[in-house]
Amino acid sequence: MKKILLLCLFPILALASSCNAQSPDDVRDVATAVEKLRAAMMSAKAADLNAIAADNLLYRHSSGTLETKAQFVDTIVSGRSVFVTIDLTDQQIKVTGDTAIVCHTFNAKTNDNGKPGSVKIGIMLVWQKQKGEWRLLGRQAFRM
Repeated sequence: MKKILLLCLFPILALASSCNAQSPDDVRDVATAVEKLRAAMMSAKAADLNAIAADNLLYRHSSGTLETKAQFVDTIVSGRSVFVTIDLTDQQIKVTGDTAIVCHTFNAKTNDNGKPGSVKIGIMLVWQKQKGEWRLLGRQAFRM
């Protein structure tokens, strides 16, 4: 599974790392969008989650489950997935035109369906600038 993931991600990462055309403003704006996503996941407010996610979002969990935007929002709003804390570390941002790739480590305390837990996973986010705003287009999580 990891080999397949790496084979799929290699062209994207190679393209992102080879481009030096990113501006500090774009990197800052993408970092702000990542923070809005983190805050929206903690608040569990449908309006906040819908505002940051692209309509055609593909959101993959480390378990392999793939969700659409509607499923992603419902999972959090319904309480099936509850984040008590979310800490993002080792974040890297690469921007090329209207696309950005963000990689970080996702550390969280959870309370899914009333059951306390914790998670530490790797995340790759794909962002796209749509109508002047950065929207989450894709997410891939993986176990570390």
